[in-house]
Amino acid sequence: MKYIGQADFSHSQQPKIGVLVTNLGTPESPTTKSLRKYLGQFLADPRVVEVPRLLWRCILHGVILRIRPSRSAAAYKTVWTEQGSPLMTHTQAQCDGLTQSLKKQYGDNIEVAFAMRYGEPSVSRTIEAMQQQGVRRLLVLPLYPQYSAATTASTFDAIAEDFMRRRWLPDFRFISHYHDYPPYIEALAKSIEAHWEQHGRADKLLMSYHGIPFRYLKNGDPYHCECHKTSRLLAERLGLAKEAYMTTFQSRFGREEWLKPYTDHTLKALPEQGVKSVQMVCPGFSSDCLETIEEIGVENREYFMESGGERYEYIPALNASDDHINALTQLINEQLQGWTMPESNAGEMTQAHCNALPKV
Repeated sequence: MKYIGQADFSHSQQPKIGVLVTNLGTPESPTTKSLRKYLGQFLADPRVVEVPRLLWRCILHGVILRIRPSRSAAAYKTVWTEQGSPLMTHTQAQCDGLTQSLKKQYGDNIEVAFAMRYGEPSVSRTIEAMQQQGVRRLLVLPLYPQYSAATTASTFDAIAEDFMRRRWLPDFRFISHYHDYPPYIEALAKSIEAHWEQHGRADKLLMSYHGIPFRYLKNGDPYHCECHKTSRLLAERLGLAKEAYMTTFQSRFGREEWLKPYTDHTLKALPEQGVKSVQMVCPGFSSDCLETIEEIGVENREYFMESGGERYEYIPALNASDDHINALTQLINEQLQGWTMPESNAGEMTQAHCNALPKV
């Protein structure tokens, strides 16, 4: 095996600490061709779809990738902006905000970058670019507040795969979840309170999370429990009674049972129960994307209103808000504890030591 290294590597390079934030990914454009490429990578991940590989490969390439890309492309066209994919735009803005925040504290001793688990910028290319900049200690923060094997663990898989081919491995830390991190809960609460100040409250607040197959929960995935803990902590911070909020799960795929209650089914049933106004928030999404803008903002709104609802509001994700950036900065700072900043002349000292070695 040929390991990744730098042919022109200089030992005088100043070592740095790196912070890599990651998100799920997005197609390059809202076209059938781009969606086929993106979905082909996403749905081929065994962490995402836990089905025997040979059987799933036949289903994926024989059926799904022949039908789903055009449908998904049509949905993406409804949310695409002049800047491109909302997920890409928001993740870039979050990275920029963290860069500004962290460099105020650490100066040029820190490098901040973002990568996508599927699509570009890829995890491997981003790690390579960071090493080119001298990153010798790497902290990775997947922007998934609640841990799931289908998201967080898949990100770790991509990093591990890259490390298996890399000559010089950085010291490494990985933040697997922050579902109950107080500054994150506070940022969510302030976002909801700001919406209330402008629009008032509704009959019920629905906290909708991306779903996963129910059998993942039975096999030990903590995602369901962490979603409910986020909801409970957020409701306590907001002072909500149990009947004033609900936790639901969206974005089902396939025919098997997923985590319940389903968001769409719930919204269709609420008007008959006397709930005429709802406000939606998605505490599992760090950035607005297709699943929040189109699925929650448009599709599920139609379900509720057509079933007799009278008022429906979506409270946006935290995105690159100041409170969100501050919460993530605090989380990163806590995880960096014990990693002292490199000395300003560390690279020069290393090069001097190399120069003093006997020539071979």
